Amino acid sequence: MATNFSKELAVKPGKKVRLSDWDPEDTLGWDKGHKMKESLEKNIEKLDKLQYLLYAEHKRALLIVLQGLDAAGKDGTIRHVMAGVNPQGCKVTPFKKPSVEEAEHDYLWRVHKAVPEHGDIGIFNRSHYEDVLVVRVHELVPKDVWTKRYDQINEFEKMLHQNNVEILKFFLHISKDEQKRRFQQRIDDPDRRWKISESDFAERKYWDDYTRAYEAALEKCNGAHAPWYVIPSNKKWFRNLAVSHIITETLESMDMKFPPPTVDVKKLKWK
Repeated sequence: MATNFSKELAVKPGKKVRLSDWDPEDTLGWDKGHKMKESLEKNIEKLDKLQYLLYAEHKRALLIVLQGLDAAGKDGTIRHVMAGVNPQGCKVTPFKKPSVEEAEHDYLWRVHKAVPEHGDIGIFNRSHYEDVLVVRVHELVPKDVWTKRYDQINEFEKMLHQNNVEILKFFLHISKDEQKRRFQQRIDDPDRRWKISESDFAERKYWDDYTRAYEAALEKCNGAHAPWYVIPSNKKWFRNLAVSHIITETLESMDMKFPPPTVDVKKLKWK
């Protein structure tokens, strides 16, 4: 079936954002099965070829930002969607609590260092948006500090875009009940219990606060140069399918070309 995932799931610039308008169970009419699996596999194959072309052209980079509440599936998205890419040209950077060195710099310092170089794909597992999310929810800095960061982030992303870094931002949208179910799965599975922490449960009481913080970030930091997509993620298979489609659609729209050879191949002779 033909679905324009980029169009269907994009946050419209200039519009008020209410996450309640997006159903985390939505699959845009897709069903889990052969057609879905075939489409995902085709996208993974395409992504391998497009990454090679991106590296060969070496004029642009792709930055993928993954945000979401605990258990939304950031790690799973990376594992399943990026399964076929060459690890030499793809780097994943997780953003956790800043180190002592990072805390001694402005909040974007560690982020800029991790931006992919031309020819590469960079993936942020959480990102600079933590500084208008967790920082806001837990009041780690005064309100007059974090409110200025929306404009700072917009300028930062515009600068990256003007320097040939394409940016895709995905909010993996799950329901509170689905998060609880996934936490319980981790508790029940001895091989996954290591992923559970007390903070996961403590953060659930801030669910509404995080929702408002995300809505503000999606609304205030969204534009053609760095679009946000809300990915319904209660169904893991649909999450992977949607993200894979948007990444491949974006890379294909870049109209990349292989560079000409650096030598005259006709003059090369075997010895």
